[in-house]
Amino acid sequence: MRIGIVGGTGDIGEGMALRLSTAHEVVVGSREAEKAVASCTACEEILTGRGLECSLLGVGNQAAVDAADIIVLALPFKHVAATLGSLRGFEDKIVITPVNPIERSTHFYYAPPPEGSAALMIKGMLPESTTVCAAFNNIAAKKWKILDEVLDYSVAVCCDDEGVKRQVMDLVNGISELKACDAGPLAAASMVESVTPLLLNVGRLNKMRDAGVRFV
Repeated sequence: MRIGIVGGTGDIGEGMALRLSTAHEVVVGSREAEKAVASCTACEEILTGRGLECSLLGVGNQAAVDAADIIVLALPFKHVAATLGSLRGFEDKIVITPVNPIERSTHFYYAPPPEGSAALMIKGMLPESTTVCAAFNNIAAKKWKILDEVLDYSVAVCCDDEGVKRQVMDLVNGISELKACDAGPLAAASMVESVTPLLLNVGRLNKMRDAGVRFV
């Protein structure tokens, strides 16, 4: 399986590349291909230093979309519309969105677009044949890159296609000790996205670093 990461040079993108590239072909995209190449080189050095083989390729965002079967949008919400508007070729592909529309005043709060969630907005921007899944929304960005840390969170997955949902859940279950949970259709993604500002508030106010979700 070839996984493309659009916006793959941030904390989430680089961390996912580190975690996924030992089992899958990973194509890391960036607005600047040179930045993606440098990120992949750094990731390869980390993994080979641990005696692990990996498959990483750094390219521009469009090349990552073109090359991938599954595309992860590792983007801040504020950059989603502009980035997707500049890309093409999503037909018949799976797009995973961990995107959370969050604002901050005296606290973090959920600030969804008119569509009701980032996931539904993204679906509306992509071709009808694209299948969008919400997943990985509630994992702290910095946790991805710390390979000595076990990721033992629950990951809610929302998708309208049951077969694709199962495929994404299998992908989730192959990462560290993550456990995928069926969270319903894409229309339910707003509930999943809105948990992230709650986690940020709980973490900040209770001095808990990188709080997460675990369903038991």
